[in-house]
Amino acid sequence: MGYKVDYHIHTYYSDGTMKPTDVVRRFSEMEYDIIAITDHDGVGGVAEAQIAGEALRIQVVPGIEFGTSYMFKGEDVELHLLGYHIDTENERLTERLKDIREKRHDRNMRLLALLNEKGYELTYDELVVNPKQNYVGKPNFARALKARGYDIPNMWDLFSQVHKERIDVLEAMELVKGAGGISVLAHPMQIKKIGETDSEEFWTNLEVLIKDLKKAGLKGIECFHPSANEQQSHKLAMLAGKYHLHITEGSDFHSEE
Repeated sequence: MGYKVDYHIHTYYSDGTMKPTDVVRRFSEMEYDIIAITDHDGVGGVAEAQIAGEALRIQVVPGIEFGTSYMFKGEDVELHLLGYHIDTENERLTERLKDIREKRHDRNMRLLALLNEKGYELTYDELVVNPKQNYVGKPNFARALKARGYDIPNMWDLFSQVHKERIDVLEAMELVKGAGGISVLAHPMQIKKIGETDSEEFWTNLEVLIKDLKKAGLKGIECFHPSANEQQSHKLAMLAGKYHLHITEGSDFHSEE
């Protein structure tokens, strides 16, 4: 009998809405055996989740999700990288995360200024779900704007006008490795700029990309994710098998809404 697992979960330490304890309780009640807390660019929620996991008898894997940059055929492609079984107190990782947070805060302030300039009044305090949160991402902006009653048809296009500096994928993989962890490519079907999703060009380029990342130390692919249908998940699993990579599954959970 296999384990019931979810290796891609966010708490309110990044852009989720629930505290780690409540997240663990929810998955425990659903009879999961193993979950991973993979907040964006931070590990603040891991310790709390692991304490809850011990009490509720569910294994909590310490993880993280990086939004990274990868130069592929002259294009700056955004890849999301999941890191598992990391030492959350690793000094190099901690220092780099601090730097990433500072750059993200700068981007958020510029985005806030742009929204206000276009007549969408919003304050930084409205973006913060809880006092411990040190990450604010686009979903935080989207929820705050919705709470204000704003309906912005081209919201994501508007967000893309403010550039965010991303960490290089190879550096992110080195950070994960240095912290004793393994790197997994998140939700491949959401990768842009490598061809129209699910086209022959897309799959050809995805394989080249995976082969390159494998040489640099990639250990797995998130083959089962809400962005992939059954056929796509099967094709991703075949790719993982071809390159001897772990196959992982994650819901990308953010909230119960």
